[in-house]
Amino acid sequence: MKKWLLLALLPLLIILFVLVQNRDAVNMTFRQKMLRTIYPMLARLTKKAGPNGITARPDKPVTPPASLYDLTFTLIDGKPCALQQYKGKKILLVNTASDCGYTGQYASLQTLQERYPDKLVVIGFPANDFKEQEKAGNEQIAAFCQRNYGVSFPLSEKVSVVKGAGQDRVFNWLSDPGHNGWNERAPVWNFTKYLIDEEGRLAGYFGPAIDPLDPAFISSLDF
Repeated sequence: MKKWLLLALLPLLIILFVLVQNRDAVNMTFRQKMLRTIYPMLARLTKKAGPNGITARPDKPVTPPASLYDLTFTLIDGKPCALQQYKGKKILLVNTASDCGYTGQYASLQTLQERYPDKLVVIGFPANDFKEQEKAGNEQIAAFCQRNYGVSFPLSEKVSVVKGAGQDRVFNWLSDPGHNGWNERAPVWNFTKYLIDEEGRLAGYFGPAIDPLDPAFISSLDF
């Protein structure tokens, strides 16, 4: 009888645990709270697993045929942002989503930005390309990121990052070796990362399972 009682109470206990862990959450669905709670375990389980754990770097710096600094994107508040202004800093470009198992990486990205404010800029590109995990509009996305993860780094307006006619120009550059010089990998899932060096060269590709605070990723920054 006790065993069956515990089994019956288990879902309720899980719900209670998730709610307590996310008592500071603002405008989060229960699914988002659940994903936020399990992210640390998910990160450990999926680290370097399959395509989500792939990393790629060129043997030596490759001068791109086309300059990333010629591109401008639209911020989430509708203002234009020229990538030229970040010349001399490393840039980490990441496609993001609010309803994904990796959404907890928003916290890691913010920590990374705060740790290296003079050497690195993180830019998030919300996208609804994978299992419709970013259905919200720009205003909702911005509020969600700021209130629940303290995001202060630049966010693009919602875009498409997968290859095709509607692909965002920045991600077209990142996934076309005719532009960047060596990489053809487009994002395979939310929170795929591309590292740009201080001279505008693509320095690395990092799959979604690679957390921005992973020691291997931090070492790739060469700070």
